[in-house]
Amino acid sequence: MTGYGLATADYANAKYSVEIKSLNSKFLELNLKYPKAFSDKELILRNVCSKDIERGKVSLSITVERSSGEVTGATINTALLAHYYNQLIAVNDQLNANSSNLLQTALTFPEVISYKEESVSEDEWNQLYRIFTEALANFNSFREDEGTVLKADLELRIKNILSYFKSVEELEPKRLTAIRDKFSQFLDDAVGKVNIDQNRFEQELIYYIDKIDITEEKTRLKSHCDYFVQTLTSKEANGKKLGFISQEIGREINTMGAKANDAQMQQFVVGMKEELEKIKEQLLNVL
Repeated sequence: MTGYGLATADYANAKYSVEIKSLNSKFLELNLKYPKAFSDKELILRNVCSKDIERGKVSLSITVERSSGEVTGATINTALLAHYYNQLIAVNDQLNANSSNLLQTALTFPEVISYKEESVSEDEWNQLYRIFTEALANFNSFREDEGTVLKADLELRIKNILSYFKSVEELEPKRLTAIRDKFSQFLDDAVGKVNIDQNRFEQELIYYIDKIDITEEKTRLKSHCDYFVQTLTSKEANGKKLGFISQEIGREINTMGAKANDAQMQQFVVGMKEELEKIKEQLLNVL
């Protein structure tokens, strides 16, 4: 599910920013970017995100912009560098070798360059964690707003399916009458009305009508649609369950289409299939 959350705050001559973004994904893919000083806090951040976000391709970015203070970059031991460099020059003169990269070589020697270990105080971490939870709350609020829009759209699609379903129900009695009249006319033209065994005709007609009867499909389709709407109102993460219900809805619609034997009814079935495809696309955004 897509989402976005941002929180910023000033603390101890620095500006802290936490940004959380997510795209749709079946699983939780969490990518963290943060200053090295907070490396030991990664597990805490991951655990909170895993519990609160559940799934999605999530990017969490933490930045610290310091307005003033100690520079924490690398330090060069100039005395040791000069010592190595002079030794290299002496060896180079003895060997009469190329001296164009001696300084670069000396910089790679042990302990010439050292890096100061960055660390954060407990107060600084508490401040950052507060900003992180604020960004996470904004992120979840964004997703809740998106979820409200998705819920309304899904309810509309189910409503449209039921509208097509109502048209199918209204058409079904006419369809059976049309089938009976069509068969009767065909036999009259083929063998003549006086040569038709009416009892046998009625038996065959009942058998055929039973094969194309959609009473069970109508009952199950209505039940699945009601259950889908009911599941939408749940506070739990039901994206997968809604996906399973949509599959069951699709099975009933397909069976109705296979049994339709009527051009107009087929049009209504196609309309239901179109709405169901839109539902499946939207369910990719639902937790």
